[in-house]
Amino acid sequence: MNRFDLQKLRDLPIEGVAQRLGLRVSRGHKSLCPFHEDHHASLSFNLRKNSCRCFVCMSESMDNFDLVMKRLGVDFVGACRWLADEHHIIVDEWKPSVAAAGAAAAKVAVFDAKRYEGFFLRPWLSGQARRFLFEERRLDPRVIDWCRLTSWRDRQGVNWLQIPFFDAEGQLIGVQNRNLQQGALPRFRFPLGSRCGIYNLPVLKRLRPGDELWITEGCSDCWAMLSAGHKAIAIPSATLLSPKDKELLTALASAFQTASTLQPPAPLSFHMYPDRDAPGERLFLQLREVLPGLQHHQLPLGCKDYSDYYVKQKSTI
Repeated sequence: MNRFDLQKLRDLPIEGVAQRLGLRVSRGHKSLCPFHEDHHASLSFNLRKNSCRCFVCMSESMDNFDLVMKRLGVDFVGACRWLADEHHIIVDEWKPSVAAAGAAAAKVAVFDAKRYEGFFLRPWLSGQARRFLFEERRLDPRVIDWCRLTSWRDRQGVNWLQIPFFDAEGQLIGVQNRNLQQGALPRFRFPLGSRCGIYNLPVLKRLRPGDELWITEGCSDCWAMLSAGHKAIAIPSATLLSPKDKELLTALASAFQTASTLQPPAPLSFHMYPDRDAPGERLFLQLREVLPGLQHHQLPLGCKDYSDYYVKQKSTI
């Protein structure tokens, strides 16, 4: 991991990191301190410095790394892995030699699509991948075929689900590897240079005026939404909505709005079930700034995200 990767992790909004760690942050930028018996929200967040401090039990402020290490009881490397996995930050897997490190850091990482394209021409799903997709998640096999999911096993015997990211024209632009071992770290791995922004962009070619487009958080929710019969795309994480992604969504809404004024039916409509947590609601509000007509749908109590809701619906059939 180079210094640019570390800076990405350091710059993550610390309140978002705290909420991912299970803390409830108030509008006043405070939380109950998890490091002592606290009843008066002693942990304060400084958004300008992107740090936090409890003035009862801490002698100095903490950044993202300090907070994760202290909260989870992990070392610095473990904190880096958790931050990258939990927030879908793409970090370099290639470890250059010390002599080449300086030169490599100065170069822009380029994703080698040709190296990975063959994996998705003839997808193969291990037994563990099939259990995860079809037994645990109850997904439609046609969706798995559409998304071209495949799997592989590393030298340590760990099974990975390999998730391709395509642009709207169907060109491979990135790969996300998901660890299928429950609770294992790292949870996600990305090849060097992967661009894993909005997921399932090829579906945009199938949209027509009057269609509904559902926006989910993460690939799993997108698979569930597709399996339920909806057209859907996914934002990789509640903390990662890039300016480029916003531009794409704005252009998409504008194109269908223009088309609808020339010839009915109604324009494309946007819908979302935000995750039942503060980051999920914040993502909805960010998207609402780009898509003013985005419709909010409330998950039932006991369902943390759309995948959970989908599985519970399937279990009642």
